[in-house]
Amino acid sequence: MSPADSLRLILLSTLWGMSFIFMRVAVPEFGPVSLILVRMGIGSLLLLPLLFSLRYIKLVWENKGGLLLLGLVNHVLPFSLLALATVRLEAGFTSLINATTPIFTALLGALFFTTPVRRQQYLGLALAFFGVYVLSANRLDFALGGDGWFILAAVGATFCYGVATNYSKTYLSHLPVRVLAAGSTAMSALILLIPGLWLWPAEPISGLAWANGLGLAAFSTTLAFLLYFGLISSAGATATSTVTFLVPVSALLWGYLLLGERLSLQVMVGMAITLTGTAIATGMIRWRRREVA
Repeated sequence: MSPADSLRLILLSTLWGMSFIFMRVAVPEFGPVSLILVRMGIGSLLLLPLLFSLRYIKLVWENKGGLLLLGLVNHVLPFSLLALATVRLEAGFTSLINATTPIFTALLGALFFTTPVRRQQYLGLALAFFGVYVLSANRLDFALGGDGWFILAAVGATFCYGVATNYSKTYLSHLPVRVLAAGSTAMSALILLIPGLWLWPAEPISGLAWANGLGLAAFSTTLAFLLYFGLISSAGATATSTVTFLVPVSALLWGYLLLGERLSLQVMVGMAITLTGTAIATGMIRWRRREVA
C-alpha cells in the first residue's frame, strides 16, 4: 500500500467504526427500518451523480434485477439487522460480530458458489466461531427481551454479507464499481421507501438523532463507499479487506470515548480470538509446510 492508500484505509475503518456509534444513538428514536431508509435514501441521492452518463444508466437498467437483489442482501437486510442489534448491544460488541463476515463469505462460497476452501481455512473458521462464543457466552439469553435475539440479528447480518459478496463476485463483477455502489444503493432506497415510511415514528425526532442519522448516510455510507471502491481500484481487494480488522478497533475506541462503553477482559479476549481466526481464514495469516530435501 502507498502512504495515501494507508491513510484512506484508516479513514475508511474510522467511518465504518463510527457507523455503529451513529446507529446506537439514532436507532432508539428512528427505529431500525426508518433509520436505514434515511441512510440509503440520502446515500443514494449523494451517489446518483456518479451515474450521470447514458452508458451507466443503460447498465443499471440492464442489470436492475441483479442490483435489486444485491441491494436487498447487501444493504437493506444487514443494515436493518445491525440497527436492530444496536438497540441492545454495545457498538463495539456489534462490530466484533460483524467482523466475522469473511467467515460466512468463505462458508457460503464453498457450499453454493464452488469456491475452494483450503485446509488451513477450516481452522480459522472454527477459531473465529469460538471467538464469537467467547464474546457472547454469558449473553445468549433467548427469553423475551434477552440479548440472544439481538446477537442473532448481528450474526444474520454477517450471513447476508456473505451471500452478497459471493453473488456480486459471481454474477455482477462485470459492472463498474460506480454502477454497483450507486445502483444497489438506489435500489435499497426503493425497497425501504414504503416500510420505512409506514414504520416512521409518531413522536418528533430530536436534533441529536437526526445528526447521527445524517452522519450515518453522508459519512458511513456515501463517503465510505467511495473510499472503499477507490481502495479496491488502487490497492486491490486483498489489501482493502484488512479494513475488516480495523473497524472493530475503531468502533470499540469510539464507543469507549463517546458512549462510555466498557472494555471488559472478555471482550478483549473474544476480539483477539475472533480476529485471529478471521485472519487465518482469509489467508492474511498463513504457514507453509517445510519441504524435505
